[in-house]
Amino acid sequence: MAKGFIVGRWTGRVVIRVLIVDDESLVRAGLRMILQSADDIEVVGEAEDGSAVPEAVARHRPDVVLMDIRMPRLDGLAATRALASTDDSPRVVVLTTFDLDDYVFRALEAGAAGFLLKDTPPRDLLHAVRVVAAGEAMLSPKVTRTLIGHFASDSRRQRERAARERIGVLTDRETEVFRAVGAGLSNAEIGRSLFMSEATVKAHVSRLLTKLGVGNRVQVAILAHDSGHLD
Repeated sequence: MAKGFIVGRWTGRVVIRVLIVDDESLVRAGLRMILQSADDIEVVGEAEDGSAVPEAVARHRPDVVLMDIRMPRLDGLAATRALASTDDSPRVVVLTTFDLDDYVFRALEAGAAGFLLKDTPPRDLLHAVRVVAAGEAMLSPKVTRTLIGHFASDSRRQRERAARERIGVLTDRETEVFRAVGAGLSNAEIGRSLFMSEATVKAHVSRLLTKLGVGNRVQVAILAHDSGHLD
């Protein structure tokens, strides 16, 4: 059970606490309605701007924050970066109207666990919240590669050089796991492809995050792209 989860008083099920951050009241209302249709998800609060996020997180202690990118005073990018720099921060999923938004890529770099389009079907939204709350990134390999490839290429050589220096600390086996994580494979899929138990894969992934100084699997995928391991 992830830290911060509570057990529902009547259902006995794990309840995922969600904070909604969006400057449009209709969007917040729609998200709340969808999320509250699930008995394992509770909307514990809302915020209208990124500037209100720190106080809302401190008050409501959410497990997952659904964060709009474009807000009038403090955007979701800055709010996500601020949350990622704190201890025991909630998992952040950024919300966007466009699937190829540079702000989304930057939010992933800042520490977000993934992104959702605002027209995501309700079932997919609920699935994404559960996956992210469980500690996984919720981007598919195709979407991950699309987002990662959508940024200016002027600094590509510099990024590649820096990325290769960072991954130089990995053992051969860790490098294999690094490539697999970068390709978007789940722990179970990595285990099957590399003939390891899922528990062993989890241990390798944990060491990867520590050695590379990153917070989640999406950041591993970004580093894998920068180093040329996904080309």
